[in-house]
Amino acid sequence: MKLNTVPKLTLFHCQNSFEETCLPVDGCDVKTVRMACSSMTKDIHLLKAFEAGADAVLVLVCPGKSCRHTEGSLRAGKRVDYVKTILDSIGMDGRRLNLFNTTAKDKGAITKIIRNTLMDLQTLGPNPALNHLN
Repeated sequence: MKLNTVPKLTLFHCQNSFEETCLPVDGCDVKTVRMACSSMTKDIHLLKAFEAGADAVLVLVCPGKSCRHTEGSLRAGKRVDYVKTILDSIGMDGRRLNLFNTTAKDKGAITKIIRNTLMDLQTLGPNPALNHLN
C-alpha cells in the first residue's frame, strides 16, 4: 500500500544520540522528542505517538555501554520490545516501532535509518489506527 500523504515520524532520542539542528531527510514530517536519557522512554509515550498520528516511531539511544546513565539504552530497548508486542496484538504491526543505537555525530547513519523507515512505510502504509477517523 502506498502512502497518500507525507509520512509522519516521531523520533524519541537521548540528547547524546541525535542532534536536532537539522533533520537529515526531506519528504517526511518528523516530530522530535528530546530526553536527557533514553531510559525516560515510557510505553505510554510510544503509544501516544501513534495515537497522535505517527506512521512510525523511532527511538534513538546511545550505543551499548556508552550510556551516561548506565542502563538507559537497555531499559528503552525493553520498553520498545514490549510496545512492539502490543502493536502486533492490536493489528498495527510492531515493525512501525524501532530502536537504534546512534551518536549525534553520525548523521549518515541517522539519515539511513530514516530513509529505511520511509521505505518500510511504503509497504506498511499509513497508521491504521487513523483509518477510523476518515
